[in-house]
Amino acid sequence: MEGLAQTSSRAIHGTTRNMKITDIKLNPHNPRVIKDAKFKKLVQSIKEFPEMLNLRPIVINPDGVVLGGNMRLRACMEAGIEDVPVQVAHLTPEQEKEFIIKDNVGFGEWDWNQLANEWEVELLDHWGLDLPLEFGSSEPIDKEPTRNPIMKITFDTPEQLQEAEIEFKEIIDRKYTGAFYTINLG
Repeated sequence: MEGLAQTSSRAIHGTTRNMKITDIKLNPHNPRVIKDAKFKKLVQSIKEFPEMLNLRPIVINPDGVVLGGNMRLRACMEAGIEDVPVQVAHLTPEQEKEFIIKDNVGFGEWDWNQLANEWEVELLDHWGLDLPLEFGSSEPIDKEPTRNPIMKITFDTPEQLQEAEIEFKEIIDRKYTGAFYTINLG
C-alpha cells in the first residue's frame, strides 16, 4: 500500500496562503464532526486565539476542498472570519482519503496526573479539553476518563460466531439488562 510516507515533498509541503472562506469547499465526505457544546468551544477558541490558525492552516486540495480542518472551517464561518490560512496539498484521491482519516485520529493519551498538578483546571476546561469527572478533586487520578467498556471476541469461523450470538443474547438480556451490544461478522 502506498501511503503518505511515499509521497513527494511537494505534496506534503504544499504552499500556505490566505484564502477567502467563501472560496473553500467543505468536504462532504469528512466522517468527523464536532457538535453542540464542543463546537461552541471551538468557535470561542478561534475567536480568542485566531493566531493559532496560522500555526495549523486548513489543508485543501487544488480544487479548494477541505482535507484537514473541516470543523475549524465551519467554526471560522460561525465566528465571522472572512480569510483563513490554507495549505494546498497535491495528493492522489487515495492519499486524500488516507489523510482525512489520519488527520483526525488521536494517537496520544493525556497524562491526567501531570495535567492536574501542573495546569489550571479552569483553563484546560475553557480550552476544550474533556476532563474526567474526578479531575477537580484533590485525589490523584489513576485512570483515564470514564469510557464505555468494550469487549471484543474473535472467532475462527462464521459458524462459531452465529452459535455464540444466540448464547450471548440470552445471557446479556437475562443478566445485564440495558446493556448495549453489537455483533458483526468481519
